[in-house]
Amino acid sequence: MQQVKCTHCHKPLVCNADDIKNCDCQKIELLDETVAFLYEKTQHDCLCNDCLLKFDEMMKFAQTNKFPKRPTEMVEGLHFYMENGFFVFTEMYHFLKGRCCKNGCRHCVYGIHK
Repeated sequence: MQQVKCTHCHKPLVCNADDIKNCDCQKIELLDETVAFLYEKTQHDCLCNDCLLKFDEMMKFAQTNKFPKRPTEMVEGLHFYMENGFFVFTEMYHFLKGRCCKNGCRHCVYGIHK
């Protein structure tokens, strides 16, 4: 058991990867697609249960909502918000995009930060 920080929200948590059956994360049931996304597309290590549930909710949403291909398809508050006259893309936008651009985005869901 070791004290670490969630690699997404940076909240402290206890990781028990050496005894994974008794790790707190085993209390959460995730969609197979969420597990595959986290394993194959992100660089996250230990995630807190709140973030695991958040990723699972994003996956459920993504199963019925596609990435906006045109600016007219983007919904403010869901895909972006405005800050000082600039578009800031949300976690959902990055999640729906399906890949990391490796630009160190503020709301990166892939665990990649510059």
